[in-house]
Amino acid sequence: MANAIALFAQYVTLLDEVYKAAALTSVLDGAPELAKQGANANELIIPKISMDGLANYSRNSGYVGGDVTMTNETVICNFDRGRMFTIDNLDNAETAGLAYGRLASEFIRTKVVPELDAFRIATYAGISGISTVAGAALSTGDAVVSAIRAAVNKFDEDEVPKDQRYLFITPTLKGLADDLDTTKSKKVLEDLNVIETPQSRMYTAITQNDGTSEGQTAGGYTKGANAKNINFMLIHKSAVIQFQKHIAPKVITPEQNQDADAWKFGYRNVGIADAYENKVAGIYLHKSTT
Repeated sequence: MANAIALFAQYVTLLDEVYKAAALTSVLDGAPELAKQGANANELIIPKISMDGLANYSRNSGYVGGDVTMTNETVICNFDRGRMFTIDNLDNAETAGLAYGRLASEFIRTKVVPELDAFRIATYAGISGISTVAGAALSTGDAVVSAIRAAVNKFDEDEVPKDQRYLFITPTLKGLADDLDTTKSKKVLEDLNVIETPQSRMYTAITQNDGTSEGQTAGGYTKGANAKNINFMLIHKSAVIQFQKHIAPKVITPEQNQDADAWKFGYRNVGIADAYENKVAGIYLHKSTT
């Protein structure tokens, strides 16, 4: 079926929409026009800018010259995962397309997105130089509000911009803060973009199953060995390098399939989660005792 690729490729845009709606960390995605494809498939080229600060102005000689440096840095994608699914032969490509659309959207919503969120959050939690509060138990609303206030104060003191601050916090802790229903609790949250994030996506480290080893054939991820639960993370969007690449679906028709009278649909997700070394002040981690 010569038009099979074109038929299934039309679902890619829809799958992007599923990702954006379901991925809690998608709000941190960088503008796609800022990242260009590198020489290799797993590389991206991103712009970085640095500049000199103010100098004394002289009434005789005027301005002191300054340098602005715009460089393009090649980064290696650190998320590259995929799966191939087999669906028994259907009557026609259009029917198979509907089956693929349902399969792919459910796969992204229930499997891809939770792992992608967990991977990104764990990656940012492991960045060297970020602000970290380790081993703190938050059992009351007052404790939650005080901890968030400390994070906001740290951002303010480090001159992190007020806009685009995202607070990823577990629903349990967000509930404790909400239950206070006080001016204090509302005030500390009013300038933040609050995103309730399940604890299952909030670990300091995760293990990604390879899909082939014994005990890992189901794929997905688990909490990493010796990892801590995360109470919340405060992240400024400009601090992270986060770009998402969807690869067009790989489609093998029943005629091409040498193993079975079935369609085969491949899904691959490639991207990067990292931080700019000069902007680590824009990441604040509050870990749990657990």
